[in-house]
Amino acid sequence: MSDASEILNAIGAGDADAAGRLFPLVYDELRRMAAGHMAQELPGQTLEATALVHEAYLRLVDVPSQQHFANRRHFFGAAAEAMRRILVERARARQCDKRGGGRQRLDFDRQDIAAPERSEELLELDSALNLLAVAEPQAAELVRLRFFACRTMTEAAELLGLSRRSAHRLWAYARAWLLEELNKRP
Repeated sequence: MSDASEILNAIGAGDADAAGRLFPLVYDELRRMAAGHMAQELPGQTLEATALVHEAYLRLVDVPSQQHFANRRHFFGAAAEAMRRILVERARARQCDKRGGGRQRLDFDRQDIAAPERSEELLELDSALNLLAVAEPQAAELVRLRFFACRTMTEAAELLGLSRRSAHRLWAYARAWLLEELNKRP
């Protein structure tokens, strides 16, 4: 990962070719993150893991003012956040009246009504996660790494600089906090 760190520094310094060299080094890990997200979605989604990776990557490195990533943790945290934002934007778009709003989709192959989409749940989770980030930023980052970056507890603990035991305690706290916040909602 030292090559990736050097390339991240080059991107921050404005090297236009660095983004092209970074993608092959981080693609597999980003693809694993995206596949974890898409596995949680209902069948019939138009967005696939590959498209999610590409869109998130473009948001990270193909911007007029290049971002500076301090380290691997910062880059993958930003990638998780980009994927989260993409999924939330798509959930909001699915709820728009212009795109069918609350209508249910028909599966013409089976002539059944498709399962309702999780758009509303994802938006509520996003809102609660933003509140958690204000109350306890490290807990919110752990949730992002576990849920949106599809990291194991060991990987997330390492990225946050926590022991596994501390990460488990923080994870329990974050889950309880989010559950309580989500249960307050009508």
